[in-house]
Amino acid sequence: MTQLRERMLEELQRRNYSPATSRGYILAVEQFANYFGKSPALMGAEEVRRFQLYLLKEKKLAASTVQMRTSALRFLYKKVLRRADLELDDLPLPKSTRKLPTILGPSEVRRLIEAALSPMHRAILMVLYGTGMRRAEAAVLKVADIDSERMLVHIRDGKGRRDRDVPLSRNLLEALRQYWVLKKPEVYLFHSSAGHRGTDAPISDKVVWHAVHGAAQRAGLTQRVGPHTLRHSFATHLLESGTDLRTIQLLMGHSRLSDTTLYLQLSRRHLRTAHNPPDQLKLSPAVEDPKK
Repeated sequence: MTQLRERMLEELQRRNYSPATSRGYILAVEQFANYFGKSPALMGAEEVRRFQLYLLKEKKLAASTVQMRTSALRFLYKKVLRRADLELDDLPLPKSTRKLPTILGPSEVRRLIEAALSPMHRAILMVLYGTGMRRAEAAVLKVADIDSERMLVHIRDGKGRRDRDVPLSRNLLEALRQYWVLKKPEVYLFHSSAGHRGTDAPISDKVVWHAVHGAAQRAGLTQRVGPHTLRHSFATHLLESGTDLRTIQLLMGHSRLSDTTLYLQLSRRHLRTAHNPPDQLKLSPAVEDPKK
């Protein structure tokens, strides 16, 4: 797998795929090879179909996750191995159902942050909720990206290889200053440990996930809570405070406004302003049937 892995990484880099997408694609190919116990170069479309069924029926992964791993295998066979004999374009992708995400109320967010395991975890939770960052974006945030003079946080190389700026709140700035006094990070705001990747490297996005998941358990939250929960809560709370959708789209880094309109369904303020049809009816009082 080593040579094939290097070839795939080179192709991903040539096409300017993001580091997060590249990691996901490499992981998908490794899992595919491990499942069958042989090199992907010795397999084809039939194995890809069987792998899809395994992910859906046995692993019970979300349809969107299976779509991503199928895309990774298509990339492998079409762009890396150049297998023109395989008809992977006709391979069906599982349809994903769009469910409304979990949203935490302000009091639940406070409980979550206060239940953080360490100062670093607390700072991570504050960054996620205070900026709406994705977990991969938070993991590679640099000290230089915190602009206290302009009160901005620079998010670099986000999804779609796009940069964006988000406002830096006073509370978040104070929390980051307290964290900096304790840890004194130099390059990456949340750096890895000496025995792991080294202190000059960022944490992995798995650390971000565990920081949120662990805090949710300690806070006694019964909902399924992850880093994206804080991202969704950030956007919904902005909408409820009167921020317009276009601004929220820019802050979230959405390429399409239709992705942002999801939060209209989650905002209690917007739901309350909707005129409920039964309230428009002027009904006479119900009268009991005299025959009964």
